[in-house]
Order: sequence, then structure tokens, then C-alpha cells
Amino acid sequence: MTFKNAEFQSACGTSEQLPQSTKPEIIFAGKSNVGKSSLINKLTGRKSLARISSKPGKTGTINFYNVDNFHLVDLPGYGYAKVSKQEKERWSELMEGYFAQERAFCLVVQLLDMRHKPTQDDFGMINFLYENGFPYIVVLTKMDKLKKSEKEKNLIMIGETLKEFENIGIFPFSAQTGEGADSIIGVIEECVEEYLKESEEE
Repeated sequence: MTFKNAEFQSACGTSEQLPQSTKPEIIFAGKSNVGKSSLINKLTGRKSLARISSKPGKTGTINFYNVDNFHLVDLPGYGYAKVSKQEKERWSELMEGYFAQERAFCLVVQLLDMRHKPTQDDFGMINFLYENGFPYIVVLTKMDKLKKSEKEKNLIMIGETLKEFENIGIFPFSAQTGEGADSIIGVIEECVEEYLKESEEE
């Protein structure tokens, strides 16, 4: 399993455009500008595999990346107010359509900004994953923008905020240094291997 073999496959703007699910899917979710593209690029060792936009809310597609025996799936960011009602409706249809399909949901990597308390949209997304039984972990981004004392304080604060979600895995991550990337890769590899093993046994 080599993340560096990752290649862009397709971008889908509506649920009808979604490709057939043929491999385990590792899904990246989070609010606009939380750092999904930066995380994907760091995990794959590529500087620009996932395009980083300076404008929040600009990426309105579900992007698929092919990696050996699984797919990385980058969902459009949520929670950005400055988009049209029509665009929000399209995003809603796209997201709902994706999660409603029979797909190889392997793991959702839910990103939160470590500098702040989870937003209502963040909480809603995690609750959706929890209530519907999707396997997921939480990755805390922007940690390099915090002092050491602030990191410890905010990690405790976020853990307390999410304590109702049992056995939640929380992983601080730095896009600058790559700190935390190896742990996240380890979890992804373990989930993919377990998913493939269970699929073979069925």
C-alpha cells in the first residue's frame, strides 16, 4: 500500500456523476478551508495532488483519487456562507446522494480546526457519522499555528466537546511539519486491510 502512487481520477458535481464504488473509500470531510487538500497532499507526499484554494467554498465537487487498492475521496467543504442558495442546494444533493449510495465506505477522516471549538456544522457532521454507523476519526488541523500550551489546552477542550461520541479517535496534525501524518496513515492502512479481509470472507 503506497500513498505516493495516488493519482487524480475524477471530480463530480452531482450525485449522478459519481463513479461506481469499486474499492474501499477513505473519505475526507470538513468545513471550507480547514485543510483537507493540505492533509491529502501530505499523506501522499505530493505538493499539489489536491488543489489548495485560497477562497473558501470554491471546491464544490467530490474529488476521487486512486491509490493502489483504495480510493481517497475529498468531499466539498461545508459551512461557508458566501455561496448562492442554488449552490448550497447542489452541494446538499451531492453530499446526500453520496452517502445514500451503496458504496465501500471504509473510513471518514473528519477534519476540525484545532484553534477553535467545533462549530455547529462540525458537530452536525460528526453526529451524522456517529448515528449512521460510519467508521471515522477526527483530525485536528492548524496545530502549527498554536503554541505548545495552547495545543494541550485546545486538545482537552475539543475532547470534552466531543465526549458524547464514544471511543472517538483524535489526531492532531501539522501541514507544515507533517507531525501526525504517520499515525493517520497507520489508521487508514489498518482500516483498508480490515475492510478487504472482511470483503473476502463474505
